[in-house]
Amino acid sequence: MDEKKKKQRDKDLLNAGIAGAAYETVQRFGSAAKQHYVAYTGKDNETGKNLVKGLKQISEEKVNPNYEFQNIHQQAGFSAEVKDVARSNAEKIINGDSTRKIRTDDLGRVNDPLFDTVTVDANGNVIAGSGAQMKFLGASEKDPTGKGNASRALEKLQSKKFQKYLDADSKIDVPKNQYDEIIQEANTKIKNLTKQLENQKATENTEQVTKLQEQIDKLEKIKRNLRQSTLSSDEAVFARQHPGLSTAIDVTKISHRAGVETAKTSAIIGGSVSIVRNLVAVCKGDVEPEDAVKYVAKDTATTAAVGYGTGFAGSALKGAMQNSGSEYIQVLSKTNVAGTLVAVTVSATKTLIRYFNGEIDGVECLETLGEQGTGMISSAMFAAIGQVAIPIPVVGGLIGGMVGYALSSATYGVLIDSLKEAKLAREEREQIEKICEEHIKMIREYRAEIEKIINKYLIDSMDVFRDSFVGIKNALAIGDVDWFIESANAITENFGGQTSFSSMDDFNEKMLSGNTFTI
Repeated sequence: MDEKKKKQRDKDLLNAGIAGAAYETVQRFGSAAKQHYVAYTGKDNETGKNLVKGLKQISEEKVNPNYEFQNIHQQAGFSAEVKDVARSNAEKIINGDSTRKIRTDDLGRVNDPLFDTVTVDANGNVIAGSGAQMKFLGASEKDPTGKGNASRALEKLQSKKFQKYLDADSKIDVPKNQYDEIIQEANTKIKNLTKQLENQKATENTEQVTKLQEQIDKLEKIKRNLRQSTLSSDEAVFARQHPGLSTAIDVTKISHRAGVETAKTSAIIGGSVSIVRNLVAVCKGDVEPEDAVKYVAKDTATTAAVGYGTGFAGSALKGAMQNSGSEYIQVLSKTNVAGTLVAVTVSATKTLIRYFNGEIDGVECLETLGEQGTGMISSAMFAAIGQVAIPIPVVGGLIGGMVGYALSSATYGVLIDSLKEAKLAREEREQIEKICEEHIKMIREYRAEIEKIINKYLIDSMDVFRDSFVGIKNALAIGDVDWFIESANAITENFGGQTSFSSMDDFNEKMLSGNTFTI
């Protein structure tokens, strides 16, 4: 295999490893992205359930030219409901929460008099007390800056029309850009009303005292029940006017988060492997220490970038596959196809081109891609880091293999100890287990290299090693320094090396001479 192909194979191996490590993240964030695809189309192809209306259908609602502002903002309220549900459920999926938010319209309770949304448990049962109203209020065509939106919204929430929601103790979701301002408006009103209340108490005006106290209590309840929506009022209008772009933005945000998460994992894996590889190379004399530091930094950054791309594109693709109209594609979305396709695209390009050109059918295409993926993943990590084909000095190779084995074993031991932590988070455990797998591969390969070198080059020198090690052991036992030096020098001389000193007296003489010598 030529050097160019070998380097490409090594890259493919690492990329495939990254794709495997990114599986859980791609699955989780991909399922979150799917929520936005459902919100846009109004169809959940995976469950066979449809929304009453998706963002695309809402954007196609008729608008009266004479009341365009009012119509758009009214329809934006429906878009806000759909999008808020998608965003809320996406976060639940990312955080491992099995409950789901759902519009009452989509439960068959169209135009529910009290609630726009409820939360259901994993079995689809409505959780008591989870009902909420979404109120995107206060927008005025005469106030394009929206400066008075919060004040107008609070006035409407205090009106008799909205009393039924307070009586039902319904949570009220408002635009996130209005929430703080509404709370501030309510606090100002409560402060003023409290002053009036104290004055009326002083005059013993019982009727006014009761009236003012009711107003204060109502404002306090509005504050308690008020919640910040996941959308701003501008985002709701944007979703109404540009549903496709709004959906793409949300999917991109989720994909970015997935990319960042997989980049961290990939950097740990890539950096861990690179550290071991470059320390081994330094011990073998193939790389200078300062260059090794640069290589580790470069490898870590490169694998982090590949990890980011795998998580980003893999999540977006997984979400689309999961909501595909094809059951076959839906099943594939539950595998690591999305992440692997992204990670090994370069390697699979020729196969995909043949498929797109009609030269092979879908089955053969998938079989070929599977063979490529399996080949990359099953190849030893030792080959991935390029050690097998490197011509190395016998002793340098032995030392390098021993250092690699020791470092990988030590790292593996640390990781195993960390797995024993009872409170270790599931995501951390999965990440550590992935890294452990890679180090196990390296441990096996370094051990194989040591055995290969010993069997090929050192079998005839076993007597030298045995006699020298016995001499070293006995010298240490009786404190004979000269015997220790003599035994150690025997190994060096056997492989053509030059010894620096032959006895303790020789060592002392060189130390006192003032001249520089190399040990």
